[in-house]
Amino acid sequence: MRLCKFLFVGCLSLVSLASHAQTVQGLYQVHEPVSSQTPQERDQATQRALDTLVLRLTGDARALQSPGLAAIRKDPQQIISQYGYDAGPPESLKVDFDPVSTDRALRQAGLALWGANRPSILGWWLNDSADGSSLVGDGQVSAEPLQRAAQHRGLPLRLPLADLNEQIVATAPNLDSGNPAPLRSASERYGADALLAVHAREEGGQWQAKWYLWLGDQREQGSVQGADNAVVADAVLLAVSERLAPRFASRAGASSEQSLLEVQGMNLARYAELGRLLEPFSVRLQRVEGDRIVYRVNGSTDQLRSQLTLANLREVPASAAPAPVQPMAASPVPVVAPAPGAQLSFRW
Repeated sequence: MRLCKFLFVGCLSLVSLASHAQTVQGLYQVHEPVSSQTPQERDQATQRALDTLVLRLTGDARALQSPGLAAIRKDPQQIISQYGYDAGPPESLKVDFDPVSTDRALRQAGLALWGANRPSILGWWLNDSADGSSLVGDGQVSAEPLQRAAQHRGLPLRLPLADLNEQIVATAPNLDSGNPAPLRSASERYGADALLAVHAREEGGQWQAKWYLWLGDQREQGSVQGADNAVVADAVLLAVSERLAPRFASRAGASSEQSLLEVQGMNLARYAELGRLLEPFSVRLQRVEGDRIVYRVNGSTDQLRSQLTLANLREVPASAAPAPVQPMAASPVPVVAPAPGAQLSFRW
C-alpha cells in the first residue's frame, strides 16, 4: 500500500520505531530545592526554575541574559500553568511551565530550542571515595543523584547493570583514557546513542570529576568539581547538555538555509516519527510517491543530519540517490529543483 493512502487513515494505530532516541518526559516541569514555603523563597525558587528551563530548552548559558526574556523574567507567571511543593527529600518547589507559551516566548526572544526528542546516553560512572571504588549501576542508591541530575538537565540518561563483567571493563584507567573502545562492546546491549564516561573522585572533602562524551565519531570532554557527588553529577550533565544542544537546537523559521529532504522506506509509523523529528525545522510536505516522501525544511544541514541520525536513518550518497519524484497530482506548477548540493536523501 502506498504511503499516500496511509496518510488518510487516521484511525490506524501507530507502532513504536526501533529508534534509540528518547522523548524526554517532564521537560517542562522543574523541581527547585527550597528551605521554606515563604513567598520570598517561592519567588526565588521560581526564578531558578525559569533559569533551569531555559538551559534545558536551549543548552546555552548566554540565553539566560537575553534581552528578549526580560518581560518573562520580571513575571514568570505568564508561562507557568501551576506550581506546588514536593516534600522530598529535599523539599522542593515544583513548577509546571506551559509548553506552548514557553516555546513561543523563547522563540520570540530569538532563541534556538532543542526539542524533547534527544539522544539516549549510557553513563559509565565510577566513584572513588574513602569507602572505595564503585561503578554506579541502575537501581543502586548511588544512582539516585545521577538520575535527579539527568531529569534536572533534561537528558535521557541510562545506567548499566554494573555486573561483574562490566566492573572489569569500566575501570579508572579505561574511563580516564579518552578511548571509547573498551566500553563499546559492553555498551551494545543497551542500545544508546551516546556514551558518557565519568571518573569522580573525593579528595579532601571535595569532589571532582573528569568526563568524556562520544556521539557517533565526535568526542567532547571536560572536568568539574563540587562540594558533593550530587553537585558534581549536576555539573557534568549540564556540561553535556551544553555540548549536545548546538547539534540539535534550531530557530523555527529563522534559518535562510533551505533544503529538499527526501526520505525513502516510509510507512505510517515512520511518517509520524519523522514529523516529530523535523518539527523544529519548519517542515513542509512537498510530495509523496510510494514509500518515498519529500519535505522542504529550514535549518542547518548538519543539524538535520544529527536529528535524523537519532532515528537510525542512513544518508544516501548523491550518486546513489534516485531521480527526483514527481508530484502526487498533476499540476501546472513546475517542481522547483533544489540548489546544487542542497538536497539531502536518507533511508530507513
